[in-house]
Amino acid sequence: MRGRVAVSVLIVGATLAAASCRSGQSLTNAGIDRKPTPTTASTVPGQTTVPPTTLPRKLDSLPPCDVSKLDTAAASGPVNITFWHGLSNELGRELERLTALYNSSQTKVKVNLEFQGGYEQTIDKYLQSNAENRPDMVQMPEYMVQQMIDTKSIVPTQACAESAKYDTSPFLPQALGAYATEGVQWSMPFNMSVPVLYFLKPRLTAAGLDPNKPPRSLEELLSASKQIVSSGAAAYSISLDSDFDGGGGWYIEQWLSKGGEFYADNENGRAAPATKVLYDGAPGVKLLSYLQSLITQGGGVYVGDNASGQDTLFKLADATKPAAMTIATSAALGPVLSILGGGVIPGITNPDVGVGFMPGPNNGAGALVGGASLYIVDGKGGEKAAAAWDFITFLESAANQSAWAAATGYVPVRQDALDLDPIKSLYISDPRFKVAYDQLASSMPGPTSQGPVIGPLKQVRRATAAAVADVLSGGDPQTALSKAAQNANDLITNYNAQNP
Repeated sequence: MRGRVAVSVLIVGATLAAASCRSGQSLTNAGIDRKPTPTTASTVPGQTTVPPTTLPRKLDSLPPCDVSKLDTAAASGPVNITFWHGLSNELGRELERLTALYNSSQTKVKVNLEFQGGYEQTIDKYLQSNAENRPDMVQMPEYMVQQMIDTKSIVPTQACAESAKYDTSPFLPQALGAYATEGVQWSMPFNMSVPVLYFLKPRLTAAGLDPNKPPRSLEELLSASKQIVSSGAAAYSISLDSDFDGGGGWYIEQWLSKGGEFYADNENGRAAPATKVLYDGAPGVKLLSYLQSLITQGGGVYVGDNASGQDTLFKLADATKPAAMTIATSAALGPVLSILGGGVIPGITNPDVGVGFMPGPNNGAGALVGGASLYIVDGKGGEKAAAAWDFITFLESAANQSAWAAATGYVPVRQDALDLDPIKSLYISDPRFKVAYDQLASSMPGPTSQGPVIGPLKQVRRATAAAVADVLSGGDPQTALSKAAQNANDLITNYNAQNP
C-alpha cells in the first residue's frame, strides 16, 4: 500500500483538475511476548489440505540482541547509527522532528537520518549493498517481509524485545502480526495504513443516499453506485485503479482477507513457504466479476494504473465528469481533506469529504496492514543493534505514536496511544481520522487476517494488478486471473529455488 503521500503532486494535480476538468483480539504469531506453537495440517474453504506447519525458528539460531550493550558502549560517548527511510514531504518532516526530539532527549544514541528517495529506492539500495555499507536500521514496506528474512541480514526485533523484557501487550495484534512469521517477530510496525472509502457527501445526498451511512458491503456499494449515476448526482459513481500498490493489489488481497479466504497456499505463506497463489479460484473470480460490474452496471470509471498515486482522487475533482467516491490509502487523509475540502471543488468544503470502511465482504470489516516497518540490520555490532532498538522504542511509545498518527494520518500501532493527546482529541473532534483504526481493529482473528508472506510479493502483486487492469478494461475475470496466477506461480517457484 502506498507509503508515500505526494502532497505537492496532489495540490498541482487537483488544481489542474479543477481548472480543466495508498478487533484487538489475538492473532497467530501476532505477539513477541509469547511463544508460538506449531500447528497441524488443516483445511480451509476452497483450499486443499495444507502440509503441517513448519516448526517456528528457534530465536537462539538467529542474530542476537543484548540491549545492555548500549549502556556499556555509551559510557565512552553516544553510539551513532544510520537509519535509511523512504518518507518524503510532510511525512519525512514529521520523522525528522521525532528524530531530532530523540537525539536531544538523551546522550546514549545519535541517529543520522538518510532519506533514500522513496520505498523503491530504499529497497534497491539495500539489496545492492553489502554488510559494510548497509545502514544500522532500515524502513521497509510490508511486502518485503519474506525477502528481508531471506537476506539473512537482520536482527529479529523479538530478540531485542526479549532482552529488554519489552511489553507488547498494548500493540494492536494486527500490527505485530503483519511482521511476524515462523514464530518470530522480525520487525516492528511503524507507519501503518489501510485502504478506506473516500466520498463527497453532497453527491451522495443529491443521489438520495445517507452520507452518514456510506456503503459497507459489496452489495451496498453497487446499489449506491447505480443510484448515484441514475440520479445525475455525479457523472461517475466511483473511480477505480489498478496500481500494484493500490487497487490492483487491494481488490484481491483485501477482499479475500475480509471474506476469510487465503491469497496463497500454506496459510498465506506463514505456515510454510508459499508455493502458489489461490486467487484464481472461485472466490477470486467472483470478486473480480463484481469489480467489473462496478464499471458495467454501477457507473464506475477506470483511471488506469494510478501513475501519479492520486489519479483516483483527482477524478473526484474533475470539473466536467467527476466521480462521487473512490478507494485510497488512509495515509492520504490529511492532504485529501485539505485539498479536496479546500475550495478545489466548487461548493465542497472540508466537512463535505466523507470517510468510511473500504466496502467488501464481511460488511467491510477488517483490513490487511499496509505501510512499513522498522528492521535492525545485523553485522554492525551489538551496541548498534541495541541503539537501534532504543530508537525504535522511542518512536513506538504511546506518546509518540499519538503525535505521529495525528500529524500524518497513519494508524497508531498501539492501542494505548488513543488515550493520549493529540490523537485522542483528534479522533473525538474529527472521527474521520479514526475510521482506518476502527476498520483494522475489526479484523477477524485467524491467519486470513494476516497478509501474504511471499518472497517476490512485489512482483506477484504486479502480476495480480495486470489481471485487475484487464478486468477493469472488459476482460474475462477467470482468464485474467488464471494468467496472473501462472505468472505469479512461476515467480514463486523461481524465488523458492534460489532461496531454499
